[in-house]
Amino acid sequence: MGFSAIDYAVLIVYLAGITVFGMQFRRSQHTIKDYFLGAKNTSWIVISLSIVATETSTLTLIGVPALAYSTYARPEQGGNFTYLQVVLGYMVARIIISLLFIPAYFQGELLTAYELLKRRFGVRTKNVAASLFLVMRALAEGVRVYAASIVLAAVIGASTQESSLLWLWSILIVGALTLVYTFEGGIAAVIWTDLIQLVIYIGGSLVAAYELLHLTPGGWSSVATEAAAAGKFRFVSFSLNPSSLYTFWAGLFGGAFLTMASHGTDQLLVQRLLACRNKLDSQKALIMSGFVVLIQFALFLTLGVMLFAYYKFYPLTAPLSSDDHIFPYFIVHRLPHGIAGLVIAAIFAAAMSNLSGSLNSLSSTTVIDFYKPIAGAARSEAFLLRLSRWLTAGWGIVLMCVAIVARSWGSVFTAGLTIASLVYGPMLGAFLLGILTTRANQAGVISGMAFSLGFMLIINRFTNLAWTWYVLLGTSVCFGVGYVVSILREGKDVAVEAAGEAKRAL
Repeated sequence: MGFSAIDYAVLIVYLAGITVFGMQFRRSQHTIKDYFLGAKNTSWIVISLSIVATETSTLTLIGVPALAYSTYARPEQGGNFTYLQVVLGYMVARIIISLLFIPAYFQGELLTAYELLKRRFGVRTKNVAASLFLVMRALAEGVRVYAASIVLAAVIGASTQESSLLWLWSILIVGALTLVYTFEGGIAAVIWTDLIQLVIYIGGSLVAAYELLHLTPGGWSSVATEAAAAGKFRFVSFSLNPSSLYTFWAGLFGGAFLTMASHGTDQLLVQRLLACRNKLDSQKALIMSGFVVLIQFALFLTLGVMLFAYYKFYPLTAPLSSDDHIFPYFIVHRLPHGIAGLVIAAIFAAAMSNLSGSLNSLSSTTVIDFYKPIAGAARSEAFLLRLSRWLTAGWGIVLMCVAIVARSWGSVFTAGLTIASLVYGPMLGAFLLGILTTRANQAGVISGMAFSLGFMLIINRFTNLAWTWYVLLGTSVCFGVGYVVSILREGKDVAVEAAGEAKRAL
C-alpha cells in the first residue's frame, strides 16, 4: 500500500506533539536535582510504566517480532517463544534488586547509582564504574538509534524509492527531536513522555496484531496451524549447550543477572528508582514493571509468529536485508492508510522513550560523578543546570555518531544486548562486593572490574558462548578476583602497619 499523506500526517502530529509536550516541563526546574530526579512526587505507577518504556527500545519492538518470525537450525536460538525464559530471569532479578539494592540506594540523598560505590569504596571506584557506564550506554544506545532509523528508512523509502542515505537522515531526525524535549524538560519530561509513548506503542502493536489476524486467510486458526507446524509455540528448552541463547538455564540465571545489572547498577534505570517518593514506592514500581514486561514480550513474540504465518500465505517478492526489517516492511506495505502511520508512530515512541532516558542519565553521571566533585562549591546551581542541559545536547550528538557506525554491526537486537552484557558483569560484581561483603576494598574492586572486563572481551572474541551468560560470568569473575585481591591487600596493609609500629618502637 505504501505510506500515504494521511500516514505522514499521523506521524508528524505525533512527533511534534510529543516534542512540544516534553518541553513544557522546563519551568519546574531550578536545580540539577530537579533536572535529574524531579520533585520526587510522581506516582509509583507512572514510574513503573516509565521503567517499562525505558527498557523497551526499537530493538525490542522490531527485534523481538523478528526473533519469533525467523527460522533457526536450533529452537533454543530463537524462532519461537523461548525468549520468555529470559523474561523469567527478569522477574527473579526484580525481587533481588528490591531486597538488596533499593534499600542501599535510599540510605542518604543519592543522585546517581555510582555515588553508592563512592560511599562504600571511594572516589576511584566510583569513577571507574561511572566511566564504564558512559561507554557502554553510548554504544548500546547508538545501536538503538540506528534501529529506529531502519523504521523511518522503510517508511520514506516506500514512498520515494530512494534509500541511499535514508538511514542517515532517519538517525538525525530521531535524535534531534528527542534531544529537544530531553534538553528542555529533564527527567520529568522523560517520565511523562515515557507514559504516553508506552500507551502509543502498546496500542499500535495491538492494532498491528488485529490487522494481521484480519489479513491472514483463516485468521487465528491459520496462524496457529502454521506456527505449530513450524514449532513456533515452543516455550522451554532445557539444553545444556552454552552457545544456545534461549534455554531455561540461560534464561533463569543469565536473565536474572542481566536484569540485576541493568536495573540495579545502570544509571538509566536506577535514576527511575531514585525518582520515587520512598523505598517502598521504588520497590512496588520495579516489581510491577516485571509483570508488564512479561505481557509485553508475549505480545511482541506473538506478532512475530503472526508475521511468519502471514508471509506463508503471501511470500515476499524479494528477500529483505535482515529479519529486523520484516515488521516495518509489513507496516508500510500492508497496513491500511492511517493505521500504518499510527503503528510507525508507536515504533518511534519506543525509540524516543529509550533515547530520552539515556540522554538524561548520561548527562547526570557526567555532571554529578565527574564535573561537580572537581568544581566543588565554586559553581552555582544555575550554572550546573545550564551545563547539564548542554551536556545532554553533547551526548545526543555522540549517540547519533555511534548510530551511524552501528550500521555495520549486524543484528540490532543481538548487538545492543551483547554490548551491554560485556560491561554489566564488572559493574554488577562491584556493586555486589559493596553490598554483600565487608572485607572488599577499593584496590580489590577496581582489580576485579578490570580483570572481568578484559576476560569478557576475550570470551566474546574467541568463544561461541551465548551473550545470555555474559553478565553471570563477568559478575562471578569480578566478585571472585575482587574479593581475593581485597584480602591479599588487607594482609599487606596489616603487615606494613605492623612494620611501621615496630620501627617507631625502636
